[in-house]
Amino acid sequence: MMVNPNLATFSDWSFNSALAIYLVVLVLHAAEYGFTRNPDRKRERALVAAGGPEVAPEPSTTSTISEGRTLPERLGRTAVALTVLAAVLHAASLLLRGLATQRVPWGNMYEFGSAICLVAVVSWLVVLRKHDVRHIGAFVMLPMMLLLFVAGKLLYVEAAPLMPALRSYWITIHVSAAILASGVFLVSGVASLLYLVRLPHENNPERFATMGPRLPAADALDRLSYRLTVFAFPIFTFGIIAGAIWAESAWGRYWGWDPKETVSFIAWVIYAGYLHARATAGWRGSRSAWVNVLGFVMMVFNLFFVNLVTTGLHSYAGV
Repeated sequence: MMVNPNLATFSDWSFNSALAIYLVVLVLHAAEYGFTRNPDRKRERALVAAGGPEVAPEPSTTSTISEGRTLPERLGRTAVALTVLAAVLHAASLLLRGLATQRVPWGNMYEFGSAICLVAVVSWLVVLRKHDVRHIGAFVMLPMMLLLFVAGKLLYVEAAPLMPALRSYWITIHVSAAILASGVFLVSGVASLLYLVRLPHENNPERFATMGPRLPAADALDRLSYRLTVFAFPIFTFGIIAGAIWAESAWGRYWGWDPKETVSFIAWVIYAGYLHARATAGWRGSRSAWVNVLGFVMMVFNLFFVNLVTTGLHSYAGV
């Protein structure tokens, strides 16, 4: 099977362009977060100006520019617009890689990591349509940028046909499910991490006094992480089942406790535990959030360490 070098080159250009724009997006979101005024400090100044202990109305959390939108809002809106542009280029890079090699564009760790990050970005854009959480964009984009940089700069390989072990229609079914679930889990994990910052601040304003006030309410972050995990968990479950069926076809057994199979199962148990904990009154709140964060850490560990360091039947995924 021949590889089209022109399409492969265009794919690389699209990827690098998307990576550069994502970096600008990260800077803009960080600026939006930084320029957003601390509402607790504004409330204190309002109380002092009032000259008494009376509770003053909570002012806006951002500074305004003339009569139009606030500076942080303008920065945030620009960041979202650029995110859409970068996502289009990102998707184009995968599409062109697939056309160049005449196969699905997730046959190695570079493509697999890139696809996961694209799903994370799209998930974030969908979240923004339903939730007013744009000002935490920097925290979502930072891990995605790190993963994308590792995939594109450290794991990059030239476009080539699939290796024989991966030439099966199951790569479309099993790997695509893993990509979709992993990308959504990334955003869910970030939401739980921020929840673990916001909740202590709500209980004690002196804790995380700089970062906490600018974050969305703890309940909002908790609901966001839960809904994302509820969406991704069945897809992840299906991906594990599909992988077992593929393993039986390729290796003659459904399950062999290969390192990747083992860690995937552990991650599945952790996420199942999170959903159960989230529905249990005594475990709601920070306890369940820590379980979700542990699941996210296990997914990242599975993606990089297990694929690239350990030796097993899945080791070919690292090429």
